Parts: sequence; structure tokens; C-alpha cells
Amino acid sequence: MNKTLLASVFALALVASLPAYSQMETEAPPVVEGAKPVTVQRIKIHGPSLVGNLEGNEVDRDALVFLPPSYQKERNRRYPVVYALHGFFIGAEQWSKEIHAPQSFEGAFALGAKEVIVVLPDSKTLHNGSMYSSSVTTGDFENYVARDVVAYMDANYRTLPARESRGLVGHSMGGYGATRIGMKHADVFGSLYVMSPCCLGAREAPPKEALESLAKIKTREDLAKQHFMVTATFAVASAWSPNPKNPPFYVDLPLEGEGQSDILAKWAANAPFAFIDQYIGNLKRYRAIALDVGDQDGLRVDTAKLHQTLNAYGIANTFEEYPGTHTSKLGERFQNHVLKFFSDTLCFEKRCGK
Repeated sequence: MNKTLLASVFALALVASLPAYSQMETEAPPVVEGAKPVTVQRIKIHGPSLVGNLEGNEVDRDALVFLPPSYQKERNRRYPVVYALHGFFIGAEQWSKEIHAPQSFEGAFALGAKEVIVVLPDSKTLHNGSMYSSSVTTGDFENYVARDVVAYMDANYRTLPARESRGLVGHSMGGYGATRIGMKHADVFGSLYVMSPCCLGAREAPPKEALESLAKIKTREDLAKQHFMVTATFAVASAWSPNPKNPPFYVDLPLEGEGQSDILAKWAANAPFAFIDQYIGNLKRYRAIALDVGDQDGLRVDTAKLHQTLNAYGIANTFEEYPGTHTSKLGERFQNHVLKFFSDTLCFEKRCGK
């Protein structure tokens, strides 16, 4: 398959900018003098929502927990929690490097952001990304984040266990995840920050030659020889058109034929622009919603459209198109914008939710 066709397949599955995201180094924000160290813990979080998934994705999953400077000293203090979702092709460890954690978190606290716990759950799958969706093939990653990870943190750390004290943020595929999970689980999270979200709208079918190439992939060994942009198509199919009766991948691909329109309809049904109207009441529950995207990012049009849709429904939100590409400012955004946003909008009192 030539590069043009690969790009077409990948554009269907995610967006053309994601390959750069998975391979580019991002700029580190300036070091803030006097910043106090954050404690980093690498843990495993069990996912009851993932048990029995047909791909064999890990049920006990990696996560990074960043405890603020005062956590070890102030033993009676409880903290809000920010859950930060990574993009396609990377996991939590690489995501931490993309956002320059813990440096960016330490800098944010030193610049005046109130201290929070930050959690980076891992949702990398056999095909490099869960789409933070609910599927028998990948596992129910939507509820893994919204239920399993949150429950684990509340049971094992000194959190403020109320929705008003929980923030959700994500970038790229994680931005899609923050949008999707945010719409459906406003009972869990109180503030929402969406960064350069992919996959907001429905996608068209790949060109004929690309479909013919996809149809030839019969085994995991065949798929392993393909470029990761082809793998992305399987990731989307695993999340949005699972088929427990179709081994070895347990997916339905939108190949040419009688069933293509039905599969594409399933994919379209998972586009937030298709279901946002169903969750307006949920979105109005948020204490605050923020959106941002780089002015050189191909996702800027859809991000602006999401902002306009929220405005049309009278849902308060902020939108910033900043100078940058899809990945160039991630560390700076976390240090100077994301954690400050949650500092200003989450509840830091024990009476939250009462």
C-alpha cells in the first residue's frame, strides 16, 4: 500500500496529524525557579471493566500517579484529582514525556496553581489505542477510566471523592476520550479540559485499493507487517465495530459490499458530533469546560466547531487557538494553562458534593 493510501486509511481511523504526534519530541516549558518536587508513583490499576476482552489486552494496567509536594507532609489533607488521557500509539509513560511531567506540574504549582493529584492511566491496546470506548473486543475503556481508575484512586489515596473535585483532560485521541467520557459521565467529573480532540465527526470509507489491501489481512502476523496507520484502522474497528463471532481480530471492517454502510454507521454513531445533542443536560452540569488547539493543527476546525456547538446550547466554555502545532506546546499548556484551569474550577474543600 503506498503512502497516499495509508494516509487515507489513517485519516478515516483517526486524523492525519497523529503520526507526527507519536514520533515528535515536544518543547519543554521553562523551569520555574524554586519549584518543589512532585512524587511520581508507577502503579497497576485493575480493570473489572476490561475482564474478558477478546483482544487479550491487559486487565491490570500501568498508571502514573503524581503526588503534589505537600502530600507526604500534610497527612490529613485531601486533594482533588486530575485524570489526564493520552493519545493514540503511546501509553502513559510516553505521555508523561510528551507533557514534560513532572517538571510541568512542579512549575504549575510554583506559579500558583493549587496542588492536585494527577493520574495518567494507560489505554494502549493491541492496536495501539482504545479510543476510550466500550467494546467487547478491546474492553470497556470508557468505564475503566470513569469507574475503575477513579474508584482505585479514591480507595488508595487521600482524594476528595466528589465529582466537583475531579477533573478530566485529554489530548488528541485522549481529547476524544475526554469529550466522550465527559459527555456521558458528568456524574463523575466536575471540570473538563479538551485538547486538540480527534475523531469528533464521522469518517468516509477508505478508497477501493486501500480496502482491498485491508481485506487481505487475515492473521495477526499479516497485520504485524503493516504500517501503524493500518493498525489504526483496526483500532477504530475494535472500538466501534466489534464482532465476537469474527476471529482472529473480532472486528468488522468497512470493506466493500452489502454491510459497509452498516459498519460506517456504527463508526459515525461514535462521533461526538453525532451524539452531543443527547448529553446537553450532562454538559451543563460542569463547573467549567475549556478547549484548546494549535493554530497549525489540522484539528483546529473541528475543535472550533465543538466550541460553537457548546455556545449554541448556552453551555459556558472557553476556547483558545494558540500558536503551535498538534504537539509543540503540550508541556507549556500543562504548566501555564491546564493545571491553572483546574486550580480555578475544582472544589478543594471537604464539603464538596454535600
